[in-house]
Amino acid sequence: MEIALKVAGATFNPIQLNLIRFFIGSLVLLPIAQASLSKLNRKLTRADWKIFWLTGFCCVIVSMTLFQLAVAATKASTVAVLFSCNPVFALLFAFLLLRERMSRASFISVVVSLIGLVVIIDPAHLSQPVGIVLGLLSAVTFGFYSIVSRYGSNKLGLNGVVMTAYTFVAGTIELLVLSLVTHLPFVARSLAAIPALKTFANLPILANITIGSLPLLLYLGICVTGGGFAFYFMAMENSDVSTASLVFFIKPGLAPILAAILIHEKILPTTIIGIVIILIGSVITFVGNRTVEDTSVVNKLPEEKEVVAEEDKLGHYTTHLKH
Repeated sequence: MEIALKVAGATFNPIQLNLIRFFIGSLVLLPIAQASLSKLNRKLTRADWKIFWLTGFCCVIVSMTLFQLAVAATKASTVAVLFSCNPVFALLFAFLLLRERMSRASFISVVVSLIGLVVIIDPAHLSQPVGIVLGLLSAVTFGFYSIVSRYGSNKLGLNGVVMTAYTFVAGTIELLVLSLVTHLPFVARSLAAIPALKTFANLPILANITIGSLPLLLYLGICVTGGGFAFYFMAMENSDVSTASLVFFIKPGLAPILAAILIHEKILPTTIIGIVIILIGSVITFVGNRTVEDTSVVNKLPEEKEVVAEEDKLGHYTTHLKH
């Protein structure tokens, strides 16, 4: 994702790119979300939209804007590694805000992953501090969004696909309104007068969209944004959270290699060491979650085990029919 965004960033304003990809992503997810709502015989209410406006602001406006600016300011591989640590921050927010108990494995994983982040950032030889700070803030705020989204999902009784689809819709509308506001003469002049905010003055909306740029935009919107989230939630529905979360364990190792091959980014020794440390932290989380899941299955009552066994058989039979 970061590599494609880095390439697209040469043509599009970072905020504009954010708007386009989440608009396309929402179009991809909406049919799936609507089908899910139809099965539940559920209609969205004003209370639902209050949560969507909040999660849309946290995800699209705050976290993904910071993410997009980080990709523009530093290496795509560095941002990929930093952002992959967002589950660590989600664990911390769940512990601090929701008072959820943190397991020993999760605590060790948080400590190890934070050590890996420090190694990658390398405070003694900081060369691109702005990009690194933006990348970290993006991961932290996305972790916060994850917790808010989960809280909203539990409160409203909506699954992950519905929450994400309408988060994208709300966030896209909010970002479009903010983009239009930057075209007001007073706002545009005020933003342009501040060097750090100059990027936000007169934000383009449809500029630079050509036939030649469409394939990259469609890839970002359909495959990366909409498809990426859809497949993630489908993986959770058909397996478990630990298996679905493997993407965050694979990404730190894969992204720098692809960045080196595709856009010729140099991988520093400290980055490699930090990636290895973060992967160790991820493995600790994965093994810990697996242990908890296996223990919960073992501790089920005999009748529950029989139901699980029957469901497994039905699942294997259904898979066989599909093939």
